[in-house]
Amino acid sequence: MAAMTDKAPPPDPQPAFRRRVFYIPGYDPIHPRRYRELYRTESRDQARLSGYDIALKPRSTPGPYGWRTEALMPPLPGAPPVQTATSFEVLVWSDIVRGSMDQGTLATYLQLIRTAGAYILSGALFRLMRLRKGPMIAALYPIVVLLVQLALALALAAGLYRLGAFAHPAIGAFLALPAIPYTLRAFRRIDHRIYAWYLMHDYAYSAQSLGANPPELEARMAAFTARLREALTDGDEVPDEVLVVGHSSGAHLAVSILSDLLRQGLPQPRPALSLLTLGQVVPMVSFLPRAQRLRGDLRYLSASPDITWVDVTAPGDGCAFALCDPVSVTGVAPKGKVWPLVISAAFTQTLSPERWKALRWRFFRLHFQYLCAFDALGGGPGDYDYFQITSGPLTLGQRYAGRPASKSRIETALSGWRST
Repeated sequence: MAAMTDKAPPPDPQPAFRRRVFYIPGYDPIHPRRYRELYRTESRDQARLSGYDIALKPRSTPGPYGWRTEALMPPLPGAPPVQTATSFEVLVWSDIVRGSMDQGTLATYLQLIRTAGAYILSGALFRLMRLRKGPMIAALYPIVVLLVQLALALALAAGLYRLGAFAHPAIGAFLALPAIPYTLRAFRRIDHRIYAWYLMHDYAYSAQSLGANPPELEARMAAFTARLREALTDGDEVPDEVLVVGHSSGAHLAVSILSDLLRQGLPQPRPALSLLTLGQVVPMVSFLPRAQRLRGDLRYLSASPDITWVDVTAPGDGCAFALCDPVSVTGVAPKGKVWPLVISAAFTQTLSPERWKALRWRFFRLHFQYLCAFDALGGGPGDYDYFQITSGPLTLGQRYAGRPASKSRIETALSGWRST
C-alpha cells in the first residue's frame, strides 16, 4: 500500500491537474503554520490508509502564507493514478481575531452581558435551540463558566473579608477587594485548557453588531476577494480549479466573499470555481437582526450556476449546525435554489470504534476532524476525503456529480429575521 513520503513521486513536466486552494479559518488567533502542520501530518496518515501518494512542499512563489502538494491519486477506484499539483493559501484574519480578544476582565464580562442580550432579546437563542441543541450548549458554555468563575471569585473575596474583619473591617476590605480580579485573571491564564474566555470572545465578535460585519473584517474580506480574482486570471498559471474552503466561522465569510466575486463578474475562460464549507456555524450569525448582508449572500450564492458548493458537517460535531442547510434554515432560499449540497462526514462510520471512543468527548478536537484523516476499517472516509478533495485530480463538481444530499438534512426555515 502506498503512503506519504518525504519525497514526492517524480512530477510530470506538466501536471495533469492543477488547483489553487484558499483556506479561510474560523475565529482562530493561532498562526497559520498550524494548518500547514495539520495538513502535513494528517495527509500522511490518510495516504497510508487509503493507498495514494501525497507530499507536502514549501511554496515556490512569494506571497501570503501557504504551501503546496504534489500527489498521485486515482480519480476513481480502479483507475490509474493522475499527477496533481496544488497550491494552498491561508486567507489570514487571525490578527483581527487577536485584536478582538485583547479585552480586559471587566470588558469581557460586559461582552457576556451584551452577547446574551443580543441572542435573547432578538429571539435568536430560542430559534437556534430548536434547530440544533449541541452548538447552543457550546454557546452557553462560556457564559455559564464565566459566571461560575465570577461566583468563585466573589466567594473567595467574601471569605477573605470575614477573615480580616476579625481584626478590623478595613483589613477585611484590603484582603477582599484584590481577590476578585486576581482570581479571574488566574482563571484566564488556564483558559487554554477550558476555552471559556476564548469562546466568549468568539460569540461576542458577531453579536456586537447583531450580525453585521465589523468594518475591519469587511475590509479584509474585500482583500480576499481580490486574491481570488487574481487566481482566476493569473496568466499561464491559471489552474483547473479554484477551491475555497471555509471552516467553522470561516464558512460564512467564504459565502460572502464568493458572492462579492460573482457579482463583480467572472473572467472567461476560467477554471472551475468551488466552495467547500466544513463544520459551519452560519445560523449563529444569519439568525441575528442585522445580518442582512449574510442573508442576501446566502440567497444569491444558493442559486448561482457558476459555482459548486458542498457543505459537510457531522452530527458528532457538537460545535457545528450539523446537516442544517444554512440557506433553507435561515428562510432565504429562492425558488431556483441549487446549493449547497449538504452531506454528512458521519464520524461514527468513518472513524474506527477505537478512534471515535477516544475523540467522542473532545468537542473542540472533533470540530477540526473535517481537516483530518479518517481511520475506519477499509481505510476509507466514505465519499468525504479532505485530501482527495484538495489534492486529487477531480474538481469538487466532478467528485460529487449525481451525489444526493443527506436524507437527514434539516431545511425548516426557523430564523425570525429574513430581510436581505
